[in-house]
Amino acid sequence: MVFVLTHWINLIAMVCLAFSGFYIHYPFFPGFMGVARGMHFFFMFVIIINLTFRVVAAFFVKTAVSLGSREVDTDIKNWLPQKANRRQLWPWIKYYLFLKKDHPLGAKYGVLQKIAYIVTFPLTFIMAYTGFAIWGPTMDWAFFTAGVSWVGGYMYMRVVHYFLMWVFIIFTAIHAYLANVEGFAPSALIFAWKESEGLHFDKEGNPMSGASH
Repeated sequence: MVFVLTHWINLIAMVCLAFSGFYIHYPFFPGFMGVARGMHFFFMFVIIINLTFRVVAAFFVKTAVSLGSREVDTDIKNWLPQKANRRQLWPWIKYYLFLKKDHPLGAKYGVLQKIAYIVTFPLTFIMAYTGFAIWGPTMDWAFFTAGVSWVGGYMYMRVVHYFLMWVFIIFTAIHAYLANVEGFAPSALIFAWKESEGLHFDKEGNPMSGASH
């Protein structure tokens, strides 16, 4: 339940950040700039706090060790290298490129999932850094002016911030597609907290008897 809540917070925050960010970049109707700026920086703090909480909670909150399994362990183990992920990188690449028909069997998260999700952590903090670097109250802090000088000025920092926004939008779209490419069970679990029947795995990551694909 904890991670369903953090996922919801992330979604709402990212939608509000994208909307307010687009408006700040290009005001498409009048009289909303003050609200848009306030919304943008409020949800920036929300997503930073939520992400930090999500990382810390992964060391303490227990979740299923594989999709459909009733065995639980601390969530951080799902993000680390696991035996069930061995030799799975190329099968996952082929599957996502439609070169492999059968869904690779393995741990709760596939190799590419782990890589993509883990990369979003530093990217989020980099995004926040670029935002603080062009925000009036903090843009003169030495910690941020150093970054501004490194990229070549405030305009270039704004370009970096804008580019990273598109990285997150594209990632979110791909994530939503790949999560539901075989059905809406993942979305039902995240958004409605409703677990549907699906694959069940043993400790080795192999499908258990009676499980259906």
